[in-house]
Order: sequence, then structure tokens, then C-alpha cells
Amino acid sequence: MGRILNTEFDDNEDIVIESDLRPKRLKDYIGQERIKSNLNVYIESAKQREEALDHILLYGPPGLGKTTLASIIANEMGSKIKITSGPAIEKPGELAAILNGLEEKDVLFIDEIHRLNRQVEEVLYPAMEDYAIDVMIGKGPMAKSIRLNLPKFTLVGATTRAGMLSAPLRDRFGVVDKLEFYEDDELMEIIINSADKLNVPIDASGAKMLAMRSRGTPRLANRLLKRVRDFAVVSYDGVITKEVVSDALDMLKVDSMGLDTTDQNMLRSIIDKFAGGPVGLDTLASSIGEDASTIEDVYEPFLLQRGLIVRTPKGRVVTKAAYEHLGLIDLYEE
Repeated sequence: MGRILNTEFDDNEDIVIESDLRPKRLKDYIGQERIKSNLNVYIESAKQREEALDHILLYGPPGLGKTTLASIIANEMGSKIKITSGPAIEKPGELAAILNGLEEKDVLFIDEIHRLNRQVEEVLYPAMEDYAIDVMIGKGPMAKSIRLNLPKFTLVGATTRAGMLSAPLRDRFGVVDKLEFYEDDELMEIIINSADKLNVPIDASGAKMLAMRSRGTPRLANRLLKRVRDFAVVSYDGVITKEVVSDALDMLKVDSMGLDTTDQNMLRSIIDKFAGGPVGLDTLASSIGEDASTIEDVYEPFLLQRGLIVRTPKGRVVTKAAYEHLGLIDLYEE
């Protein structure tokens, strides 16, 4: 069974519905007020100057709206957007073809940009700085390099691991912004809007409880909303109330803080197997059968933000708050 709180797209239904629920304009985008306010200034300035927007790097945990913001930027600029990802671009020639296919002021969105290989990344340097790429013609002694001019485009890069970007690439972005987890009231507004688009009746108490158990992440809020809708339709009268949300999420094993069985297993593993920590990342990953990078990118950010674990030079340590949340305070030692 797939993890209910997974922040990646699992199937075509998720992709289609997620696209339908996404706002198209900055004024409709809920949350991330500082970033939204600044982007509005940058976009208006670029439009008045009739120039392409500067390159933008967005980083933060999955599901917070990086792809949505990239699409909004293109819409606000009246431009087209080309979407790809770091792992999908394997050769410099593939990136060159993408860049050569752009039009003036287009937006190129590269998700997981930290996973570009070095040869591909080097093609981006002159493209970002000079709007040009160098192409090798021929092979061996007869090979020669020619420079192709590109339209003035905007690169929007997204990453969950900004620290893995090379300094030369990071320094070429004019705007670097971190997306933060959402507040419950922001998620509540998103849930109510999404429910309206899905034609699902929901009351304020149900929306509030769902927001509180969505880990500060809009994508998860929308995913849980769809699953709770199923329970409401089959087992209730079709209206999502606090009772429906509570019963549905209990069935899905999502607790009052939004932790699912994987999160709880991670915390309990540190407590039971490593006396609460510290434990190294690779050792922890092996103990719960997860990839180390998945722990860092998907599980840890929310647990750190809620103060359930801390990172130390020696490894991860479970906090007193985690013991209390799991009902294991008797095992806690100062």
C-alpha cells in the first residue's frame, strides 16, 4: 500500500485533479505571503521594462507549491511554460534542444534541479548569463564550437535540497526563496476552496481538523480531502464534517498531528532501537527500510519543524515532545 502522506504524484488521477485545484494567478495563491508579495514586484517590474523575469530558485520540502508558483509566474508574464526535471535531462544535447525551443520570455521550470549531471549543468551557465549556448560541430581535430543565441527566458529551478546545488549554479539565480510549511488557517482556506472545486460539501469544523492533520502541506491536504470525500460518500451523507474527518483519518492511520505509520515507525525505531538517539542517518534508514535521501527530503522536515526530532553532530535525537505525542513519556530520560 502506498504511503497516504506521500508528497509525490502517485497516479494520473492525482496529476489531473492536482492541476485542476491549482490557482492560476498570484491573487488566488494562498500562503507564502512574503514570496508572493516579492514576486508581484519582480513580475510587474519585468513587464513594465518589457524584459524577461530574472531566474528564480525555489526550495523547500515537497508539496508546498513550487510547481504551482512556476506556472503562476508564466501566467502573470503572459508567457508559456516548459516543465521538465533534473533526472529527465541526461545529456547536454537534450537540454540544448529544450533551450533552443523556447520563445522570448518563456519560463523553463526544472524540478529537482539539484539532480542535473555536471555536463548538463555546464550548458546552463552561459544560457542563464548570456542567453547563449556553445554547440560542438563535428568530431576530432575538425570539431569546432559555435555559439547559438537563445531567446531571453526565465529559468525557475525547484529543489528539496538547496545545499546540493553547486555554487556556480546557485549564484546564477537572481531570486532565491525558501517555501515554508503552511499555517493551519491557510490550509483550511485551501481545503475549503478545493472542496468547492470538487463539489464536496464540507463544514468549517471538518476543514479545520483536516488542516490540522495535513502536515502544513497543501498537496497532502488535497490528497487527504479526496480520501475523506470517499468515506463521506460511502459511509455518511456525503458531507465532510469533523466526525467524518476524524473517522476517515483514523482508518487511514493518520494521527492528530498528521503523522502516519511511517513517521511513527521512524520515531519509535529511534526510541526502541537506539535509546532515543543519537543515531546516524544511514543507520536509521537501514533500521526502517527507507532510503536516506527520502528520510531527509520527505519525513524529516516536518518532524524537525514540529520539534519531534533534532539533528546533532552525532545524529538524530528524538525529543521529549515526541515521547509525549507517542504516549511513551515514561521512557524519556533527560
